[in-house]
Amino acid sequence: MGVNILSKERILIVDDEKEIRDLIDIYLKGEGYETLKVENGEEALNILEENDIDLIILDIMMPKVNGIEACLKIREQREMPIIMLSAKSEDIDKILGLNTGADDYLTKPFNPLELVARVKSQLRRYKKFNNIVTKAEIGEIKENILEIDEISINMETHEVFKDGIEIKLTPTEFDILTLLGENRGKVFSIENIYNSVWKQEFMQSDNTVMVHIRKVREKIEDDPRKPKYIKTVWGVGYKIDR
Repeated sequence: MGVNILSKERILIVDDEKEIRDLIDIYLKGEGYETLKVENGEEALNILEENDIDLIILDIMMPKVNGIEACLKIREQREMPIIMLSAKSEDIDKILGLNTGADDYLTKPFNPLELVARVKSQLRRYKKFNNIVTKAEIGEIKENILEIDEISINMETHEVFKDGIEIKLTPTEFDILTLLGENRGKVFSIENIYNSVWKQEFMQSDNTVMVHIRKVREKIEDDPRKPKYIKTVWGVGYKIDR
């Protein structure tokens, strides 16, 4: 592991297993990240009140406040990337259906190098998002609007509106919507979307894309069960053709 002396991001590690916390801590510090470690969701929420955190690694099964509850609470006020950890793949299917707002998921046991890769990917996306917002606020760039019927997407500020009402999307959800919106009529397979948005090698057993598509639909569609915008092309993938 090479030390990246330019990396100053601070990562919060939340897991009730000390061995897991320490393992993740070693690998992240090896990449130059600053870390904070706590053992449950309650402590994580307290840490967030007093510290600037760039990314959270959040275990699902914990005492006091579990990962699901903590994630929902965090998303009420904050948009930093959240990577959730689960002891069982079955848990992930269950958790993802709750629209917690997490950006990525890993099942235990996991390869620490895989976790580091996902951390880097999420931080790159989040940093890009924040830089664009900052520039827009000081008027350094002009608006670039993508229109999809009633939906208006500001590519510069990462704001999304439907009928004039703002829709809050995570950076990952925004990337999926704009990928499909900028390529209207083109069908993207799950693998295409994963490679384009996460920029990692796709695993056939990974249902992350489908879950994120579901979350985007829940936010932009009048009836997610009968989507108007993001259409499923059975056996192929997804598209926006409006």
